[in-house]
Amino acid sequence: IRAYLSEQTHPLLAPLRTQISDMLREYEIAGKGKVEVEVIDPANDPELEAEANQNYGIRPQPFQVADRYQSALVNAYFNILVRYADQSEVLGVNDLIEVEQSSTGLDVNLRNFEYDLTRSIKKSVFGFQDVNSLLASLDEPAKLTILATPDSLPTELLEGLDTIKKVANELATEADGNLVVEEVDPNTASGRFAPQSLLDSYGIQPMATFLSNNSFYLYTLLDVGDKTQVIYPINDLSEANIRSSLESGLKRSAPGFLKVVGIWAPPDTPTQNQFGQQIPPLYQVSAIQEQLSADYESQTVDLSTGEVPTSIDILLVLSPKNLDDKARYAIDQFLMRGGSVIVAGGHYNISVDQFSGGLGLEAVQGDLKEMLEHYGVTIGTELVMDQQNAPFPQEVTRNVQGFQIREIQAIDYPFFVNVTSKGMAEGHPTTASVPAVMMAWSSPLTVNEAKTAEMEKDILLSSSPNAWLRNTSDIQPNFDLNPENGFAVEGELQSYPLAVALRGSFESFFKGKPSPLDNSDATSEDGGFTTETVENSPNLSAIEQSADSARLVVISSSEFINDLVLQLAGNLGQDRSLNNLQFVQNAVDWSVEDADLLSIRSRGSHTRILQPLDDTQQRTWELGNYLVAIVALIAIAAFWQIARRRQRPIIDFGSEA
Repeated sequence: IRAYLSEQTHPLLAPLRTQISDMLREYEIAGKGKVEVEVIDPANDPELEAEANQNYGIRPQPFQVADRYQSALVNAYFNILVRYADQSEVLGVNDLIEVEQSSTGLDVNLRNFEYDLTRSIKKSVFGFQDVNSLLASLDEPAKLTILATPDSLPTELLEGLDTIKKVANELATEADGNLVVEEVDPNTASGRFAPQSLLDSYGIQPMATFLSNNSFYLYTLLDVGDKTQVIYPINDLSEANIRSSLESGLKRSAPGFLKVVGIWAPPDTPTQNQFGQQIPPLYQVSAIQEQLSADYESQTVDLSTGEVPTSIDILLVLSPKNLDDKARYAIDQFLMRGGSVIVAGGHYNISVDQFSGGLGLEAVQGDLKEMLEHYGVTIGTELVMDQQNAPFPQEVTRNVQGFQIREIQAIDYPFFVNVTSKGMAEGHPTTASVPAVMMAWSSPLTVNEAKTAEMEKDILLSSSPNAWLRNTSDIQPNFDLNPENGFAVEGELQSYPLAVALRGSFESFFKGKPSPLDNSDATSEDGGFTTETVENSPNLSAIEQSADSARLVVISSSEFINDLVLQLAGNLGQDRSLNNLQFVQNAVDWSVEDADLLSIRSRGSHTRILQPLDDTQQRTWELGNYLVAIVALIAIAAFWQIARRRQRPIIDFGSEA
């Protein structure tokens, strides 16, 4: 770890140099010889300065400084380099500090240096390791068990079994004794690998090809320490794909690798305003992609193939719409393989109002509502409105002596539901260190108790008890009809779930239905799925029941993570957008069971969200503060009078003599 800190720097950054040096010294001591720390001023070492510029892109930052004698521009370094072998992470000034406006001016502090530094160490170390180095670090060899029934395998899968055995034996040879490969036929096995034991312990049951009555096994069990992972067969049984699948399974089973987050979002399609002019896409998710890339490897996923790449550890589906059967099948089978899926999607997406040119809402088509309902979570068609809400920058017209003046004002906006700690799942990792989440244009969620009876389920986010539902997509306030806040309170006030987490065994949405990947021209009468020709596909039937490790998080708003909405919310307080991003990051951490940094991240939460108060409560607290101050002054005056009366004059006997 090398800190590039210039001695001549901005006055507000100078005090932070000592804090950074002390913290790095603590890491060096805790590392017990495995951590080397350097704190240098590049101006005093031209060779290291050249290395920083050429190899790591570290360059000085210009700062405007002024004192009683001069005003000047100072180019100073304020960077941290974390390097492990050929992997490196660089933290710049924007990654290390936070700037807040106070009554006395600007306050500059370290953001959360312990978390930022630990995250960088973890990413650089884990990014370096490969499968062989991981296996070499295990206390005992890993075991790869191929569960196959050669006698009943379809002809097109026999070659695939040979390829699996070939790749597995190659990995074992490269591992130099740290990986043991075994082949077992469940039909003739007893004990752990008997058919009933496989079903009870791992949810493994015989498979079949579509429109075939022959059942067979073609699975792989991977044992690493006390963890066992089921690796399901893939449709493309080529050597490269099988190797990728087995290596990804090894990486998931053992610590020491960066997790891979697959992100699906609608394509960036420009829209048009009322004048026919093209405007940038209304839905973009660069902020959350950047946030997740700090701790994970982030990849964009194409679901049109009907499969999620085997390297993906968690699938993040943002604003699902215009999805076909292949895309739904890919998500379903990823979950059935014991994967983790996070879906952020409500009933509406923002659009351009063709009449006013402002923001409007449109109903989503081709989403995942039917499939999610099959899993046990229903997304309502209404919009949740809440008296406990976040402000929204709205253009307001004022009439001043006959002149129309337009200005931007922050108004209460019930569609921006402000979920505070009282509406969060207490003690759940997804809400750790998140003081509030702003849910934009969200819909109510309903959990089917019958379908989720044997699952672990948590309501992560809920509105306040002062929320109601609205069935119209009109999101513009009308101050003529409702002068107070632009919206009328409709129906009964109550709390509504807005995000839920499920963990357990799910039933496939495609159970008993033809696979969209089938190469026949058949069409299902009950499901209505149209199939297309897929060459070189073994046409495996869908996995009908997931492993108990499967996790599903459903968030009833897709817009709460939209860059445009985060920008609007950030104009009235950056904390609101940061809280939304942190909630999603916590959900990803929980989904991949990677909570190492959650406790450190929580110590860096600088946001302090106050509970909203009505006018009566505000006046009560204000008068209470005045009363306490007056009583304190009276008490001080009384104490001073009593102390004064107890005073006695000092007699100077020396002066009388």
